[in-house]
Amino acid sequence: MIEERGQDERLGGLETALGYCFKDRALLLKALTHRSHSHERGREAEDSYERLEFLGDALLGLFVADWLFRHDETAPEGSLSRRRQMVVRTSTLAAIARSIGLGDAIRLGRGEELTGGRGKTSLLADVFEAVLGAVYLDGGIRPSRAFVRRHLGRTLLETGKGERRSDDYKTRLQEEIQAQLQRTPGYRIVSTTGPAHALRFEVEVLVDGRVLGRGTGSNRKRAEQDAARQALTALETPDE
Repeated sequence: MIEERGQDERLGGLETALGYCFKDRALLLKALTHRSHSHERGREAEDSYERLEFLGDALLGLFVADWLFRHDETAPEGSLSRRRQMVVRTSTLAAIARSIGLGDAIRLGRGEELTGGRGKTSLLADVFEAVLGAVYLDGGIRPSRAFVRRHLGRTLLETGKGERRSDDYKTRLQEEIQAQLQRTPGYRIVSTTGPAHALRFEVEVLVDGRVLGRGTGSNRKRAEQDAARQALTALETPDE
């Protein structure tokens, strides 16, 4: 009884952060349950968030595309596609999941817990989508649309700015790293090759001594941009 009361209190606090109160909290619990948690308890994968994630992913793509389409009547299809990708990318969803507190609420198996599953970018993004799917099943289209606008509204409004500077990879990487780790990336020249009139620079980008990407260019600035681009690609690739 005490354990159930504690769980209710935790879920109530999470609902406050989500901005949505579930009529059926079993849906919220399922959205928070990783398959490792179900497996350790002898349950099927259907008891995990995976099906809800599938639904939430589809809903998220629809809501974001609809918002962009309605709020920029002159943008071409290519621009809309790029801006949608900026909003729904894994790193963006994971950052929102962290801010809501979903990382602390995920139900993990012991093995996944020990390997840092609670902080995995891809896992956090998956759970955000699963919660969106759960909101839809519990309340319908309006609450789920409102959920997306509540938590992604600022990102949606800023996509136009991101589009105008889409080739400024250093700025984009700095914003990503500061949002996720509260750190600032640094750059160092690894090598300089070629004759004086055709030098080739190789640069690494690092955070806390860890190399995130390596790039090349005809001058240092171009090499740094290339290294930042490589780092962004790595960050946006889901964890295995």
